[in-house]
Amino acid sequence: MGTLYLVRHGQASFGAADYDQLSPRGHEQCRLLGAYWRERGQRFDAVFTGTLKRHAQSLAGIVEGLGEALAPVALPGLNEYDSEAVVRAIHPEPLAPPRDPEAVKQHFRLLRQGLLAWMAGETAPAGMPSHAEFSAGVAQALDRVREVGMGRQVLIVSSGGPIATAVAQVLCAPAETFVELNLRIRNSAVTEFAFNPKRHHLVTFNTLPHLDTAETRGYITHA
Repeated sequence: MGTLYLVRHGQASFGAADYDQLSPRGHEQCRLLGAYWRERGQRFDAVFTGTLKRHAQSLAGIVEGLGEALAPVALPGLNEYDSEAVVRAIHPEPLAPPRDPEAVKQHFRLLRQGLLAWMAGETAPAGMPSHAEFSAGVAQALDRVREVGMGRQVLIVSSGGPIATAVAQVLCAPAETFVELNLRIRNSAVTEFAFNPKRHHLVTFNTLPHLDTAETRGYITHA
């Protein structure tokens, strides 16, 4: 069996004009993950990322902690859906930026509704692929991982949507389960698959072994 580690990007800039930018905390989360792997002698035979800035920046943080250069292959199929477009498809009226607890609750309530509508084909968020196309991009990335070969160690750095989609595909889970998985994945969290030439198997989900000390638990974030 091979092993695939799927890592969600570090904390980005939730509520800012440009979400696609790691915060200093997000960089440190990823650096700590790389350092955790370095201490355990972890090496990777192949690395795949999405094409977003926060994916490249997260990998840079991992590389800094790992102390070893990695040569990623960027796959658009590992890019996140546009959460603002998903929400606008069911709520076209302007919304206040999610900068206070009530606005954050409203954002995620609408996001849940919007994701389910998009998955059911009831909406077509502007500038986005259909959900079938989005899912196919994730499936193609998982195919690329299996092609790396048995016994190999593979890293994917992506976002919550593609990682939750990958887990849902492996588990044959319904849409509602995908949404709950998606909204629970923490920044820099690691999900582990075992794989063979035919399929992937879920081993762990949403773990933070690199942030499990008294000194590092304060780095845990979700957005």
